[in-house]
Amino acid sequence: MSDANDYVKLRATFDEDAVRYDRARPRYPAQMFDDLAAGGAAPGAGVLEIGCGTGQATVSLAERGYRIVAVELGAELAAVARRNLAGFDAVEIVTGAFEAWPLPGEPFDVVFAATAFHWIDPAVRVSKSADALRPSGLLATVATHHIAGGTWTEAFFAQIQQCYERFDPSTPPGLRLQTARDIVEDDRELTASGRFGPAKFYRYEWELSYSTADYLDVLLTYSSHRALPDGQRSALLDCVARLIDVDHGGRVVKRYLTELRIAQRVR
Repeated sequence: MSDANDYVKLRATFDEDAVRYDRARPRYPAQMFDDLAAGGAAPGAGVLEIGCGTGQATVSLAERGYRIVAVELGAELAAVARRNLAGFDAVEIVTGAFEAWPLPGEPFDVVFAATAFHWIDPAVRVSKSADALRPSGLLATVATHHIAGGTWTEAFFAQIQQCYERFDPSTPPGLRLQTARDIVEDDRELTASGRFGPAKFYRYEWELSYSTADYLDVLLTYSSHRALPDGQRSALLDCVARLIDVDHGGRVVKRYLTELRIAQRVR
């Protein structure tokens, strides 16, 4: 299978269990949406959201008064998003791939993507986002990083990695978690296009406590885990569960870095 086909297959896995995705995936810090507004995306603005999933971020945008068209590749994810957004008249959920979706005649004030921009074809994601925006409109992308902290000490992560190295052959040997300060703010793709100016970055470090069952639930929403053969995936999850149950009494605390990147269209 080619790399391109692998990529297409992986991003389709999110639609396999949309209810689990909606239940298990962590939401976003409330401060992020306040900073989005302070960064120039005033409530009431017209927003094109790329890859809304089941609408976790979309609900927060809608509650702040944005007018939203959200394009979601997965039909099941889009169906859950419609249920979650049913109370908001100013939100439209469109099922389809952003790459192929025809842009409407009226440009948007903001293009927004929460943990989805990296799944869009790199050949078109920046240029099409710029094309969708009015002059001086904003591209706002959100990235979520797993970082060191909480239960994830170096020793515990090394134990977890032994499970992955045993049951997932794609795992790089010796992988270790970074701290937030190790993760570089990166807008090179945007500025290199000539379509956007330098980005502003807003960062939020936060922690979430998981029971063993809840942590396995969220693992089953990740594309890399879902793509494993059934036997390997079950063995991997059993290995992780034993570590959490035996060494940590059935509960772990995971630390996240959420990064909001906002860039203005200049051309």
